Amino acid sequence: MSQDASQTSAVARKAVGIRDWATVGACADEILRQDRQSPEGHFLAGLVAKAAGRPADAVRAFSIAIKLDGDRYDAAMELAAQYVALLRHDDALDLLQRYELQLHSSPLYLDLAAQTYSRLGLYARAWPLYRKANQLQPGIDRLQANLAACAVTLGRIEEAGAIYTNLLEKNPHHQKNHYELSRLAKAKDSQHVEQMQEILDTTRLPAQKNIFLYYALGKELEDLGQWRQAFHYYKLAGDAVTAVANYDVNTDLDLIDRIIKVCSADWLASGIDTGQSGEPQGTPIFIVGLPRTGTTLTERIVSSHSQVESADESFFMQIAIQRVSGLAARQGMSPAVIEAAAKHDIGPVAQVYLQAVHYRLGGKPMFIDKLPENVLLLGFIAKAFPHARLILLNRNPMDACFALYKQSFFKFAYTLENLGKYYLAYDRLRRHWRAVLSDRLIEVDYESLVADQQGQTKMLLDKLGLEFEQACLDFDQNQASSATASAVQVREKMHNRSVGKWKHFEQQLLPLKHQLESAGILIE
Repeated sequence: MSQDASQTSAVARKAVGIRDWATVGACADEILRQDRQSPEGHFLAGLVAKAAGRPADAVRAFSIAIKLDGDRYDAAMELAAQYVALLRHDDALDLLQRYELQLHSSPLYLDLAAQTYSRLGLYARAWPLYRKANQLQPGIDRLQANLAACAVTLGRIEEAGAIYTNLLEKNPHHQKNHYELSRLAKAKDSQHVEQMQEILDTTRLPAQKNIFLYYALGKELEDLGQWRQAFHYYKLAGDAVTAVANYDVNTDLDLIDRIIKVCSADWLASGIDTGQSGEPQGTPIFIVGLPRTGTTLTERIVSSHSQVESADESFFMQIAIQRVSGLAARQGMSPAVIEAAAKHDIGPVAQVYLQAVHYRLGGKPMFIDKLPENVLLLGFIAKAFPHARLILLNRNPMDACFALYKQSFFKFAYTLENLGKYYLAYDRLRRHWRAVLSDRLIEVDYESLVADQQGQTKMLLDKLGLEFEQACLDFDQNQASSATASAVQVREKMHNRSVGKWKHFEQQLLPLKHQLESAGILIE
């Protein structure tokens, strides 16, 4: 690289640090004007394309940089991350494995490689890279937070707690870290609660800036049996999100109604023999239902069987349907996407899904994909995979709804009114799947499962065509990663502490209870 190009590159690197992409782009253009074969110029152009959300252009630029200089591990790691966005998982894994040893002195790209492994759902591979990045550059909050998040996923709860505690000692006002720490264990005293309440009192930030602290306070106060105060903070959190969210629950209700209309019994029966194709990759088991209804618990039980492996949660089915629909990805899952995809042959849906998921599989006879939201897509799943097992989790409506209300993930659950409307639409969808899928649908009741673990486990395994194995009862010994909101709870033995929890908040939840009962929902 010429002296001028080196100086231009130095300017670009500083601009990258402050996300001044216009300057980075100008520097890339200048370097490439001087030398079209400059790996640095193409690398910088790739960073600009990445920042602009143009993955295809980024792939092109990073690929050229590597072709011109095979030692550019920075370009290789950036390219691997872009491959994941394009579902080119095998290509991403190939780059990660080829260049991993070259990352030994770069905390930045060790961290990026670990994040890419995490996005692939390969948390055990991410862990040593996160650790190495922290060893090379200790005391960096972002690197420590990434390490802690990976530790939670791998069940290393004590290590995660120590990291979050250390981070909070350095920055006691970091609300997200308070929230993450609160999730790791049941509160035994009010020390952390008092610390968080003091932060609220002294900082006096707008409600929208306190959302994570509100949820953390609600959770720990609930742990301590202070029901009224706990609900107070859950409501503050939901109201704060609602005030800034541009969300209309009718969008989700319209989607559910369109799914019911499109995925009829006649549609399911048409062209069903054109579904799953390609090399056998094992029989899929899709575990679905409302979030927070026991889907992760069921996944851990079944995946503890010697003949079953877990592909964890994936959005691959949604992506496959989106692609087959031919509509722009920015639309997300919408009535238009459902309509368009339903008009196409189902074969490509199966093919795209299998190509996307196979890197997570080790060749066992059956594999699990546990994404609760796939309950919306059961019709496409059933049609694309005629031999798939379909497990639907049920839970007491009030317990299910309250569990959703006190989490920060579900846009339809931030107000009790919207939550009630969504639950009623979901119930219509569930009744529809029962009607059109009939015996293919294996239903599991959360309350029955925790009340009779052995009996219900044997019954479930029998319906899946599996022999009983003791490991399925000892699921808490399953060392597989879990990236769900239940990542901590799945390390525990079976318990019934969550059954009937809503009754501690019965007075506050009365409007929701009346809304459901008036629509015919049975509340036990």
